[in-house]
Amino acid sequence: MPIIVLVSIALQIACAVHVVRSGRQLYWLWILFVGSYLAVIVYLIVAVIPDLRNDPRSRQAANRVLHTIDPERRRRAIQAKLEIADTIDNRRLLAEESMRLGDFANAAELYRSVLTGVYANDASFLLGLAQAQAGNNDFAGARATLETLFAAHPSFRHSDAELLRARVLEADGDLDGALEHYRALATSYPGEEARFRFGALLKRRERFGEARTVFREMLARAKHAPRYYRKKEGGWLDAAQRELASLGPG
Repeated sequence: MPIIVLVSIALQIACAVHVVRSGRQLYWLWILFVGSYLAVIVYLIVAVIPDLRNDPRSRQAANRVLHTIDPERRRRAIQAKLEIADTIDNRRLLAEESMRLGDFANAAELYRSVLTGVYANDASFLLGLAQAQAGNNDFAGARATLETLFAAHPSFRHSDAELLRARVLEADGDLDGALEHYRALATSYPGEEARFRFGALLKRRERFGEARTVFREMLARAKHAPRYYRKKEGGWLDAAQRELASLGPG
């Protein structure tokens, strides 16, 4: 059978499935199977494409593809908005996007630029600056920013701030203090980063049995987690798998 005929049949079947699943009038089935390619093109234009535009999952998938093809696309769009309206919110959005892209130096500069006036001690901006500084391996700067944050907001509690505090302690060489912070976060942090860093520091301290336990528990827990969670935390879970393999059986 010619390949063009097979392609036509496959497209007709796919559109027919869409007709049934979307609850459209069944006369579309007759049109599709009689009209071949022309009917498929018409159906795509009047039914499939509008559905894709209105489906949040389709929009998210399209955005992921666009980010993969052009990771700077969103940053350029925000930068254009900032040039039109130089607002605190647009600077914040640009800082967050710079963080996502790993441009920590630019993110830090943007956060500094909004820490003025009534926002001089804004907790979220101070935390963002500290995270950008740590991402740029400026742990001394991150420590100073965290000190400013907790001095201005003594009751401030945020899991990312606590994780960053542990990382600063580790960078400063206070490994025992960092271990205790990581230990507390291992059961409370909403993600796998804190648990991974806890296991990695245990390994660094040559407490190999405890490190194995942490990594094994991470991987065992992930097996029962929802798929979206495993995908979101995949980087840390993969790292835990590698660390566990490097430790060998025990």
